Amino acid sequence: MARRKGFAAVQQLAQRAQDARGGDVPTPDRFDHAALDSLARWRDAYLESLAVRNYSPATVSDYRASANYFLTWAAERDLTRASQVTRLILESYQRSLWRHVKPNGQRLSWNAQRDRLLMLKGWFRWLTRQNVILHNPASELELPRPEKKLPQDVLTQSQVEKLLAVPDVGDPLGVRDRTMLEIFYSTGIRRAELCHLELSDVNTERRTLHIRKGKGKKDRVVPVGARALAWVERYLREVRPRLCLDTRTQALFLTGYGGAFNLDTVSRMVADWLKQAGVPRKGGCHTLRHACATHMLEHGADIRFIQQLLGHSNLDTTAIYTEVSIRQLQEVHARCHPSSQLPAAAGEAAANGAEAAKLASVPVTNV
Repeated sequence: MARRKGFAAVQQLAQRAQDARGGDVPTPDRFDHAALDSLARWRDAYLESLAVRNYSPATVSDYRASANYFLTWAAERDLTRASQVTRLILESYQRSLWRHVKPNGQRLSWNAQRDRLLMLKGWFRWLTRQNVILHNPASELELPRPEKKLPQDVLTQSQVEKLLAVPDVGDPLGVRDRTMLEIFYSTGIRRAELCHLELSDVNTERRTLHIRKGKGKKDRVVPVGARALAWVERYLREVRPRLCLDTRTQALFLTGYGGAFNLDTVSRMVADWLKQAGVPRKGGCHTLRHACATHMLEHGADIRFIQQLLGHSNLDTTAIYTEVSIRQLQEVHARCHPSSQLPAAAGEAAANGAEAAKLASVPVTNV
């Protein structure tokens, strides 16, 4: 049955709430849990210890995926117990990561390989401390050198304005979409942070957003530009009351079904808007985050203020934008490099050559 939107969805959502099916029942994995030192059993214990130590659910989920990848590889070689794992086995696993080819024909990135091996180092260090194994086979495992990649070409200010003009603000959903884009560009927040925004997080008087439990479960307060704030106020006044099906819903941005946005949905929406704006490359929510940071840097913002805005714990992460922003380097190059300024004689010769070339291109007519 097709899903309804707006007010027509009220009865459908109420019926779904009455059904209360409880969601999907997790199915047990295929790994062996019989032995006392089985890898699967101690994987679960390790992930539980991470949750107890206040690691974010996203981090625990990533660690589980990396652990399952290793358990699958080990099970194919009849390795099911922690005591069976040696340094040579882990080095063989590392080589298999390097040789692995994904369904799209690409290899795992060096950073992806590094992340999976870092999980193993942390896991086996914990197993050693718990006296499950006598020594840590991953202690001397050498990790791949990390890659240092720059973001793709940042959107220009004119491209951002074209993107902001894509949503049809004559439609209520278009007003919501324009507001979301304005918030992305004005504050540089992540897509998860935007989806988790609540009504109480917006302070129109102070012109701020309160980001709760951002990456690494860190709170921060970020400023909102005047234009973005004006769109927020219009959205709250004209659109959100029409989308809200339950007054107990606290999410700031609502879908046509009256609920909070899913992360992947927001990514697909922004990617589609970038395509409609004529941007010649693929992108997503992080594209606007890069644009926000780079444009502020090019207009003279101190990098430490940008670090606070983006919520980076390490200044080296923010320093990437100093390498992306080429405008300031071009200005210094033009002012200081000897070859950037032609001597007067050379400038006149170049001008004369251009004029001669222009005259030579004029066709000659017979008189």
